[in-house]
Amino acid sequence: MADGTQVFEHILWERRGQVGVLTLNKPDRLNALSVAMRDEVAAVLDAARADDELRCLVLTGAGRGFCSGADLQAGAAVMAEGGLVRKDQNERIDEMGWVGRWASMWARFDKPVIGAINGVAAGAGLSTAMACDVRIGSEHARFKSVFIERNLSPDSGLSFYLPRVVGYAAAADMIFTSRAVGAEEALRIGLLNRVVAADELLDAAVAYAGEMAGWPPLALRMSKRVLQHNQDAGLEDALRYESLGLEFARRARNDVKESQAAFREKRKGVYTGD
Repeated sequence: MADGTQVFEHILWERRGQVGVLTLNKPDRLNALSVAMRDEVAAVLDAARADDELRCLVLTGAGRGFCSGADLQAGAAVMAEGGLVRKDQNERIDEMGWVGRWASMWARFDKPVIGAINGVAAGAGLSTAMACDVRIGSEHARFKSVFIERNLSPDSGLSFYLPRVVGYAAAADMIFTSRAVGAEEALRIGLLNRVVAADELLDAAVAYAGEMAGWPPLALRMSKRVLQHNQDAGLEDALRYESLGLEFARRARNDVKESQAAFREKRKGVYTGD
């Protein structure tokens, strides 16, 4: 995946050195999610995961919104008896549904994902923001559950991700009331890690990703895997998985030597993943 920008129908993909920038690009719909958008994102994530030179990903939205949730208009246009028209039998009996697959593909991506939250993140868009490892927002960032307003309980992974980010009570508050949370409160309760000016948001997110990308890539990926696995592990299982992570990280033998040399010489290491 060479540097530069690729334009798809529903997304943009830009490569900035070791950092990829994935932009949901349906600004007229506030970047609402559809099956077609999911398929494009999935293809990019697969390629990014296989690219050893790409170490971190920034996710953002085009225009004034991050993501407004599932595209209900697109869904209504293809409704059939019992639900959305599917391409084949496997999709028709998929118990997770397409929004479930959208949520799970972010969990499978084992490189750091930085959410650059430029505007509203609602419904499945809130879930997507929570699936990011960390989030930087502008003053325009706004988070809203929305599901209860549609006579729905949460989907797209929100019930899994949101309590893990803000805690059960804060998640219940957002879901049960469907109230909007602005940037200042979001920073206070942990929905956002940092807030920057809107015109600095993308560059700040890429720079943040660059800080992570400068470390040994195998150790970085294993750090994410260990954090994700151990959220729901007991202590003994967590300790075993930490040991496994150490073993995998040490397989980058040149990076082991470089980290030791950088420590001795009091300099920044240069890591290759080898």
